[in-house]
Amino acid sequence: MTEISSMRVFVTRRIPAAGLDRIVAACRAEIWDGPLPPPRDVLLEKVAGCHGIVTLLTETVDARLMDAAGPQLRVISNFAVGYNNIDIAEATRRGIRVGNTPDVLTEATADMAFALLISAARRIVEGQRYVLDGHWKTWEPLGHIGQDLSGKTIGIVGMGRIGFALARRCFGGWQMRVLYHDRQPCEQADRELAARQVDFETLLAESDFVSVHTDLNDATRGMFDATAFARMKSSAVFVNTARGSIHNQRDLHDALRDGRIFAAGLDVTDPEPPDADDPLLRLPNCIVAPHIASATVSSRSGMAEIAADNLLAGLRGDTLRCRVHD
Repeated sequence: MTEISSMRVFVTRRIPAAGLDRIVAACRAEIWDGPLPPPRDVLLEKVAGCHGIVTLLTETVDARLMDAAGPQLRVISNFAVGYNNIDIAEATRRGIRVGNTPDVLTEATADMAFALLISAARRIVEGQRYVLDGHWKTWEPLGHIGQDLSGKTIGIVGMGRIGFALARRCFGGWQMRVLYHDRQPCEQADRELAARQVDFETLLAESDFVSVHTDLNDATRGMFDATAFARMKSSAVFVNTARGSIHNQRDLHDALRDGRIFAAGLDVTDPEPPDADDPLLRLPNCIVAPHIASATVSSRSGMAEIAADNLLAGLRGDTLRCRVHD
């Protein structure tokens, strides 16, 4: 087994102890302790001479960063399921292995997607603000009326692990009809959820709830724009727990403001975080959470364990537990 105790590693943020303690015990690790990501110039300085890096989605891992690290860089361990922050082709060309942390956050993220869905549909956050602002005087027969869930249609964009987990909740708990849009059919969803694979336009037109679970890539970037929102029902609820760049934020704002769709629940934005004066944040029918879908004890600890496994395996020259392929 390759000796790694003298190898240098930079961890761009403090992650849960379930993984961080193992990293610190195994090699020469430096951890960025700041509440915000390291500035770009600092990051380029810190990775110099490192054999491994633990990154988050907040770090752009491109050719310049790999050059700054040097030719001894063996592994990049991304503390996330997605890896659109990393130039995979460039890492592959240099023989640098890249790992991510899938699976362990599937159920937590599906829970968050449904929490946003039901909260937006039933105007829960709007009602909370109404109470806190002192406006609640009596029971109002015409007040705070939201959308029903039972027997409605859920449209899943990206029927992967998380999309399937949300669809399973909607089908089993609320007897929803399941539509999905994906490049590949999902036989398990077809068989167990009576799901139907449809084109994007059909999904938009027929769904009462649209939830995004696809990867961010050239095909999905900005796919939810003014045209997409115009094709949705005026009673529809839009949910995005994937990546903020999949929706056009200005177009979403306009659709919500003008009543072209009923409400939205977002765990991701573009940019992230949004500017404090972003008009989307002032809309009563839009819930914005600070990218917390994976924020449970078991999910974040599981992510840390996988990140540590990937990093240490890469340093030793072993197979990564969860390797990203180009």
